[in-house]
Formats: sequence, structure tokens, C-alpha cells
Amino acid sequence: MKLLFDENLSRRLPARIDDLFSGSIHVSTPGLLQTPDSAVWEFAKTHGFAIVTADFDFYEMATTNGPPPKVIWLRRCNYPTAMAESLIRGQAIRIAEFLQDAERAVLILQKP
Repeated sequence: MKLLFDENLSRRLPARIDDLFSGSIHVSTPGLLQTPDSAVWEFAKTHGFAIVTADFDFYEMATTNGPPPKVIWLRRCNYPTAMAESLIRGQAIRIAEFLQDAERAVLILQKP
């Protein structure tokens, strides 16, 4: 599954993890910057993306609405792009398993 990176994360992340999650994009690519979360949610749902965010709002939407789309919440992600990339790379197997699990709506990741 492809990942859709929310605007609160670096535009560089999709290219940096393309070897793991090919086809991933940032919300800026389809012109979704500064749009309501509901528009990002619908785009992800329609186009088969899981949302990667540092925003609690998507966590709430996922727990209320259920999947799709799935949400990967990088909780307390106020660190540099390289550290976010490292977190995603270090949890790549866990992320892939989560994306395959039809029942789970949210995966919470945070820097140790």
C-alpha cells in the first residue's frame, strides 16, 4: 500500500522511503495543502493510500470511522526529517503488517 504524507511532515519523506513504500506521495503532490482533513481522508480512501501524519485529528477520524484509509500516527513527531525516516525504516515490517491487517485502523509510532 502507498503512503500519503500529511502536510505536517516533510515533502522529502516519500522519496526517501520509496524503496520500502513505492508510490507514496506528499499531500502537496495532488494539491491538498491547506485543505480540510476530510478532503485528505477522502483522497486517501479513494486512491488507496494510508495516511502518515503527526496530527491527532487523523487518529480521531480513524478511530471513529474505521478504515479505509488506515492512519499511521507519528506521535510527538517534532524532530528532523532524517529521524522520521529512520523511525519509518526501523518499523517497516510492522508498518507492512499493519497495512495488510483489514481490521486495524491506526498504527501509532514514536521515537523511543
